[in-house]
Amino acid sequence: MMFIIHVKITLMICMMISCFAVEEPNRLPKVLSGAVPKKDFIAAHYRGLAAAAFEDWQRTYRPVDWQEQRERLKQLIIDKSGMKLYPELPVDVRVTRTIRQKDYVIKNIYFQSRPGIYATANLYLPVGEGPFPAVVVTHGHWPDARRSEIFQSVAQSLVQAGYVALTLDAWGAGERCSEAGIQEYHGANLGASLLNVGETLLGVQLTDNIRAVDLLSTLPEVDVNRIGATGASGGGNQVMWLAALDERIKAAIPVVSVGTFQSYVMNSNCVCELLPEGLTFTEESGVLGLVAPRALNIFNATKDTNPAFLPSEMLRTFDHAKQLFAAVNSEEKLNYVLFDTGHGYWPEMRLAMLNWFDRELKGTEEQRQEMKIEPMDATDLATFGAKDRDNNVMTTASFCRERGEALKDSLLTSASFSVQDKENQLLAILGKNEGSLANEILAFGEEDGWWKRALLTQQKQHIPFLWKRPKETSQLYRIFIHTNGKDSIALEAVRKAIDNGEHVILMDVWGTGEQYSFEAKKIDGQLPPFHTLSRSALWLGRTVMGEWVRDLEAMMSWIYQKGGKISAIEAHRETAIAALIFSIKHPVGSLALYHCPYSYQFDGRTGIDFYNMAVHLPGILKWGNVSLMTALSTAKVHFLNARSMSGSVLGNSGKREFEKEVASYCQKLNKEIQRIYWTE
Repeated sequence: MMFIIHVKITLMICMMISCFAVEEPNRLPKVLSGAVPKKDFIAAHYRGLAAAAFEDWQRTYRPVDWQEQRERLKQLIIDKSGMKLYPELPVDVRVTRTIRQKDYVIKNIYFQSRPGIYATANLYLPVGEGPFPAVVVTHGHWPDARRSEIFQSVAQSLVQAGYVALTLDAWGAGERCSEAGIQEYHGANLGASLLNVGETLLGVQLTDNIRAVDLLSTLPEVDVNRIGATGASGGGNQVMWLAALDERIKAAIPVVSVGTFQSYVMNSNCVCELLPEGLTFTEESGVLGLVAPRALNIFNATKDTNPAFLPSEMLRTFDHAKQLFAAVNSEEKLNYVLFDTGHGYWPEMRLAMLNWFDRELKGTEEQRQEMKIEPMDATDLATFGAKDRDNNVMTTASFCRERGEALKDSLLTSASFSVQDKENQLLAILGKNEGSLANEILAFGEEDGWWKRALLTQQKQHIPFLWKRPKETSQLYRIFIHTNGKDSIALEAVRKAIDNGEHVILMDVWGTGEQYSFEAKKIDGQLPPFHTLSRSALWLGRTVMGEWVRDLEAMMSWIYQKGGKISAIEAHRETAIAALIFSIKHPVGSLALYHCPYSYQFDGRTGIDFYNMAVHLPGILKWGNVSLMTALSTAKVHFLNARSMSGSVLGNSGKREFEKEVASYCQKLNKEIQRIYWTE
């Protein structure tokens, strides 16, 4: 989750988010101001879709069918999360330091979680004869990650009680940040960059955690039949997924993390807690149900402030999960405890955790007293010094860069593509929506020579636009869109279009300008724009880009009704990608793409927030890239100040490389080579 009891993490996030360049707004008439009751259509619409998905799940996944449905659900989670299994890969544990305490030993280690990729961790081993039960401990969004005092306390409690404890840094956190020794937030645009290469932050974390169980299973000190897992907040979320998909976990305690997936929509959760399309096929009770018949105990806090983790949400999930446990004759294995605390892993929670693990993993009923906790300095538990991190501890930035290059090479060496296949695959990436037809056009008068209009969809969405009609009759319509809304569109280009005798449309697409979601903006806070909307859309099997394309289709439908055609679309920044995609299936005379990303290839950590969260498309680099979109386009494509994902302007050599890629794709598609136009 994003807002946590620690002020320190908020300050850290604020320092990491770069400033956004915002154009000076124009003084254009407002279309909807005072004419339409002020409400947040997007928030209400998405919450309605999430509520319907919750109800559909309850009806579809019934206890009577659970035995048959659970394997299908498990495979869907694997596919959509992108998690990987490496049962034959050596864990290759490497110890950099051993710390000896009176009753236990701590080893600062790193181990192989994927081929050639290593995770940093601490291994706590009790003194005495084993084998011992073991517990994987996963952290949330606290400073110092696995080495924070809160998770040191969990690990020390466990090891003093006779458990092997393995605490590991989540992907992109702790010692796995972009720059050694400098902490960063692993979510937002950085974590979302994994989507573009066909991965998810949730999936790479899940892969790491399953490999942590692989590691424990190799240790002579560990009884492989008595392995558990626990964690808090984002770490508790990891525990839920791990226990659901790895049957070697015999008992699990997710702490301050269980609620409903419905409540994740229009809320401030991290992308590490995002399962793309999740709400189209499951709810949180289904994931918990996969743990059965093994033991699961849910800890929630009555004073938690995150709506996704409120006890009331947890109980909605628990009630249905209980039925799924009962379907496999293990109803007694699912329990919950409410604590009179806020968000965290508090001493009373740790004590309850030990007593429950004793019962489930040791078969004892001893009532323990709280252990003496002596947190160490985080630097003492570090696997590496500030300057000597092994290059095999790969960061999100390096992983995305390498994976993107590999995908590019694979596609460019492919023999041929089918135009129809590529178009259909791209439509699937854009996700679902309710269609593009507008029910009616609403007129709100005229101001400063602009006709104020709005398209009203079947879902009661208002798509506002300003319309300037030419003096002479014309069938040509030029559409302008901008990520920051129509007020940020350069008026010089607008005046030129007016002088050319075209109809001019200044349009606010979904989530921008007068269509913006004030709830989403408030929830985003210091995070990149569209953080809330992008995550929410992905949970529902949608994308922001798909919503923009749908709005353009609605506008196209209205223009066709007027007997017109689209002469051009002038689009800025992230919306330029939507315009380019739109032009693949629909006739457009020309495209003017301002500050458009020329590639989804990750090119650097610096400037990660040049584009907002709307830009990301799951698996887009497995499908192709902007160059393939350009090859498929029906329009004359004009790039103005094309940029990399980090905001670097494309140079002449880069332009030649882009043109070469487009030509290669045109040949593979058996199309005439598309000419590209450039402007600085």
